[in-house]
Amino acid sequence: MFIPTVPTPEEVLDKSFSRAKKAANKVRSSKIPRYQKSKQTEEARIKTACQVTQETFNSILEKVPKISTLNMFYQDYIDVVVGVDQFKKSLGALKWAVDIIAKFENQYVFKIRRSSPVDASKVRKEAFGRLSSVVYRIEDELNFLDFAKQKLRNMPTIDFKATTAVIAGFPNVGKSTLLRQLTTAEPKVADYPFTTTGIQIGHLEHKWAHFQFIDTPGLLDRPVQDMNEIELNAMVALEHLANLVFYIFDASETSGYPLESQLNLYHEIKHVFKTPVQCIFNKMDLVEDQEHVNKYIEQVENPLMLSASQGTGVPEIIAKMEEFDNESKKSS
Repeated sequence: MFIPTVPTPEEVLDKSFSRAKKAANKVRSSKIPRYQKSKQTEEARIKTACQVTQETFNSILEKVPKISTLNMFYQDYIDVVVGVDQFKKSLGALKWAVDIIAKFENQYVFKIRRSSPVDASKVRKEAFGRLSSVVYRIEDELNFLDFAKQKLRNMPTIDFKATTAVIAGFPNVGKSTLLRQLTTAEPKVADYPFTTTGIQIGHLEHKWAHFQFIDTPGLLDRPVQDMNEIELNAMVALEHLANLVFYIFDASETSGYPLESQLNLYHEIKHVFKTPVQCIFNKMDLVEDQEHVNKYIEQVENPLMLSASQGTGVPEIIAKMEEFDNESKKSS
């Protein structure tokens, strides 16, 4: 999501007062009667300072997309990462500032024109004081928008026309490794829980079909209200993006999560989301107790076997994606 550079109150006022000074110098150098210059100079400073401040805030308001027009995935993503209500409140504060400054401009230009040349400077100082007060009044909102800019600058770009599979499961079960095998994506991972800290996307062109694979941060088997921001991002992806879910089991349990817990999460996802789920048992090359694993394989429907680190089983996953895409096109 694009958010332009958000200035601090000091930067806003420095820019506005600097432009106002240049506008005043231009009036001073013009060929108008001396007795009119003082009032016109101060009027130019007020108008310029107010207009530059309004333009600065309006530029932000115009460039930030309206949240209500975004796809629901993006709306929920923003809500998880920074909070939609606070985001709207901060943008509303900028709009309030623009409106109130426009009123100040008219009010103080009128005052200047009715004042004597001697009092014009006092009126301008009063106007600048109130302008500064308004800008500093929304300092918290400017700070929040700058924070949102940093947090949302890596918001994923989604192709909503592609057939999309979301790869879900516990941390360290091999989701990112599978994404690398399926596509050219290079997710950032490491050997500790929640190694994927954001939604990673990979694309595959296969037999004139466009497939999109989304690697979600690891989910844990716990209620939504107890989930952290990383887990909530995964839930957002599952809810809004998935045409198909590839649920990954770590058959070796080397991730630190027993198969029983992984099975519980699988049933939870099946219960909450109405999206088709394809189970994949990964790390089959590391399994030491095949009989133990078989007990869980028997509890799910048509699972695929995989050793993602070696690429074993990847063609079967692509074939499953192709089969699902063909069935979806027929039914539609």
